[in-house]
Amino acid sequence: MSLKTSLIPPKAAKKPKKLVKHKDIRIDNYYWLNDRGNPEVIDYLNAENDYTKQEMLHTEAFQKELFEEMKARIKEDDTSVPYKLNGYWYITRYEKGQDYPIYTRKKETLEAPEEILFDCNEMAKGFAFFNLGSMAISPDNTMVSFSIDTVGRRQYTIQIKNLVTGEIFPDKILNTTSSSTWANDNKTLFYCMKDEVTLRSHKIFKHKLHTDFKDDVEVFYEADETFNTFVYKTKSKKYVVIGSSSTLSSEYRILDANTPDAEFKIFQKRKRDIEYSIAHYNDSFYIISNCDGATNFKLLKTGEAKTEKRYWKDVIPHRNAVLLEDIEIFKDYLVVNERENGLNNLRIISWDGTEDYYLPFESETYTTYIGSNPDFNSDVLRYAYNSLTSPSSVIDYNFKTKSKEIKKEQEVLGGKFNKENYESRRIWATARDGVKVPMSLVFKKGTKLDGTSPLLQYAYGSYGSTIDPSFSTVRLSLLDRGFIYAIAHIRGGEYLGRDWYENGKLLTKLNTFYDFIDCSKYLIEEKYTSANHLYAYGGSAGGLLMGAVINMNPELYHGVIAAVPFVDVVTTMLDDTIPLTTGEYDEWGNPNKKEFYNYMKSYSPYDNVEAKKYPNMLVTTGLHDSQVQYWEPAKWVAKLRELKTDTNKLLLHTDMDSGHGGASGRFESLKEVALEYAFLLDLEGICG
Repeated sequence: MSLKTSLIPPKAAKKPKKLVKHKDIRIDNYYWLNDRGNPEVIDYLNAENDYTKQEMLHTEAFQKELFEEMKARIKEDDTSVPYKLNGYWYITRYEKGQDYPIYTRKKETLEAPEEILFDCNEMAKGFAFFNLGSMAISPDNTMVSFSIDTVGRRQYTIQIKNLVTGEIFPDKILNTTSSSTWANDNKTLFYCMKDEVTLRSHKIFKHKLHTDFKDDVEVFYEADETFNTFVYKTKSKKYVVIGSSSTLSSEYRILDANTPDAEFKIFQKRKRDIEYSIAHYNDSFYIISNCDGATNFKLLKTGEAKTEKRYWKDVIPHRNAVLLEDIEIFKDYLVVNERENGLNNLRIISWDGTEDYYLPFESETYTTYIGSNPDFNSDVLRYAYNSLTSPSSVIDYNFKTKSKEIKKEQEVLGGKFNKENYESRRIWATARDGVKVPMSLVFKKGTKLDGTSPLLQYAYGSYGSTIDPSFSTVRLSLLDRGFIYAIAHIRGGEYLGRDWYENGKLLTKLNTFYDFIDCSKYLIEEKYTSANHLYAYGGSAGGLLMGAVINMNPELYHGVIAAVPFVDVVTTMLDDTIPLTTGEYDEWGNPNKKEFYNYMKSYSPYDNVEAKKYPNMLVTTGLHDSQVQYWEPAKWVAKLRELKTDTNKLLLHTDMDSGHGGASGRFESLKEVALEYAFLLDLEGICG
């Protein structure tokens, strides 16, 4: 391909398809791109990749420099903090030059010989994509069930390995969710299957060791297409639990793990708009639920024999200002993860009622969460802490001595990083309806705050998923070159509690987009940046956010990165054969109902592309993406190419080997980031 022809952007053929719903007619000229098996589709995606490569050719050396720079900050021969479970210490380690982890364990003491469970570097050979999904060790420590995905579509294959002999049994269970759990008899394994078309997790099976998987027994079928199912064992090891959940409601079934062939019992039948989760301790279950109007959730308790809602008693009542996110149960203590005014708190409560206090945290833009605590009898809480300026720490807090020990702080190699050289702050923008929207900012000290500095504004804003202000070694490559980084905690997440989510979904979804835009305007007004230097980034549902805001206010942004973006909202939500669609009705609405159809059509990025100027754009996707199908961004780019009136960059990069999460290797994924950063820095004229 000559340079001259390569710089002419690819032009997708227009093949009009008439889409009719509620007597509304939409003409989709690029619908044909949704056929992954069509050579013409693959040719188009490859042409877009070639075009992107040529357009970014002048940055190739810089991309390599960025890649090496980011890689150099990562400790290559890294090791996780060991945790103890059932007599063994479990450790994950990486070796220099290797992309994948090695999973190991040591019996009783850390001085014991290392036993390699899985070397993923060996297992990944011959695959462009590889992911070891999860492992489940049998109670007697002799067997491990494990799952592998070699496509990136999150359809895992489960196998069993004998840890005594090292033999991996040849039988394979295809198309699972990855997770599995053992009953206490060491020979019964429960696992979850996916629907082959929609990829909805819908069936729980029971397998007996040394029997043919074809003879496995189906123990549960989730018939409701808006629900997904899963299976796990309580931390107390007494119960196997089958869960079913949708966006707005949940239901659990329990079974004594000592009697795997008995029947599962419903804990509490599902009710619309009632969510709950369960944890077991002694002779009781502890329940986190939004029942009785507890918008921000509360903690309740009930006996093992009487699990229905009418028997639940409050332990921690509902509080309007505090979101109850999670709990961790130990033999002597209960740990509660709460969120107030956007910030996480860890609350320690002794079961005997003598202690109730919070661990102290000082920064205003930090992130903390409960870590891996599989040992029920431990006197130590493992938790993690980091901030926009402080690398991640794994900390052990001793309940008895009230002392804490930093077990590991993330090392930032290269000799250039000093956290004292960076500043973070939290600011509040006023949205158009008067609501205050928080933003977390980080920048290198000395960065000009006079409107001339480049700023990358990031947000997600859906599913109640909160983007906490956390540390990133990769991000330093932007900060050190003068970028300000801002996380907009917009409605649709749960940063300010459950209402913050409720007011950014369904028929209030526009608040999500308006919040982001109003945050952008505030950053410009307050001279953090200007429209000539403001960039926006979002992925998946955050890619929908990108598509919506550039349709509404394209003039605010000099450049936009939309990663695996969900941009063809109406068509996707009308197709119940696409993975995840039916389970999404509670988030976006069901377009089979006219009210929701009209509302989502009003903001759907693909349906609202117009003949006008758009910012410089880089759009990324994965051919095997199961969350957001590749054709959504492909169609969107094709339509933008057809209609936009500017000469700004519009680039589409499709990873032909991976799915929603991108490349699988820890270093391979940095090449994607290097492309994105080179795109931004090139627009700023900063290449080096």
